[in-house]
Amino acid sequence: MTTTPGELHVLAVDDVPPALDELCRLLHEAPEIAEVAAAGDPLGALKMIRTTRFDAVFVDIAMPGLDGLELASLLAKLNQPPAIVFVTAYDGHAVSAFDIGAVDYLLKPVRAERLSAALGRIRKMTAHHHVSGTDRAMSPPDAMAALPVDTAGRTWYVRRSDVQFVEAHGDYVRLHTRSGAHVVRMPISRLEEYWESHDFTRVHRSFLVALSAIRELRSGSTGGLIAHTELGDVPVSRRHARALRQRLLDNAQRSELGRSPRRA
Repeated sequence: MTTTPGELHVLAVDDVPPALDELCRLLHEAPEIAEVAAAGDPLGALKMIRTTRFDAVFVDIAMPGLDGLELASLLAKLNQPPAIVFVTAYDGHAVSAFDIGAVDYLLKPVRAERLSAALGRIRKMTAHHHVSGTDRAMSPPDAMAALPVDTAGRTWYVRRSDVQFVEAHGDYVRLHTRSGAHVVRMPISRLEEYWESHDFTRVHRSFLVALSAIRELRSGSTGGLIAHTELGDVPVSRRHARALRQRLLDNAQRSELGRSPRRA
């Protein structure tokens, strides 16, 4: 199946016929969509995926037998997996969904603007990975480059590049950016797994910080180490202090090596 920008081929999966019909209707109305296929259960979806390549699968979570999370886990093992968007009436599975690598997590009833945002992300991924099957398999989609924030009926995305540090609050994290602090339902340990390779480092059991955001290290009033950022001070525990200093040194050396030679 050949995909060009603005012509996404998607599969909708839901065991409740009215919900499936409504999701298909919304997808058909989206200008990004070229074709919508429908499956009333995960097993039916698997049969379709064996014979047809889809750019994305929109799947409900709560289904009898094989549920949406299990289906997504199977799809993630494909050489060229489709993008996964969960569509559900419950927000309690968000952590598991992003752990699998979901592109987005839509709550029912699905709003047109939220669907449009999800399709926009899928289009960017499709354009970026529309190369050979080998290249696409080697470059899985970066599902955590931005996190959706829902507040008072509005949804927007906080980009990883805008986050200076992350503060843990139980099963939630507070993302500190220049535009303010944004709360997302996700344990800090899970976010660390995704962001560690993007120059974020754990400095405390409750804090994750972007190396590029650290302006200096200094001693706090109680003698502990503090990582100073533009948006505030971040405590550094003793067990993380040595590793942080080393990562800052490595990061600085990489930056120096990447600079162009100065002209005499």
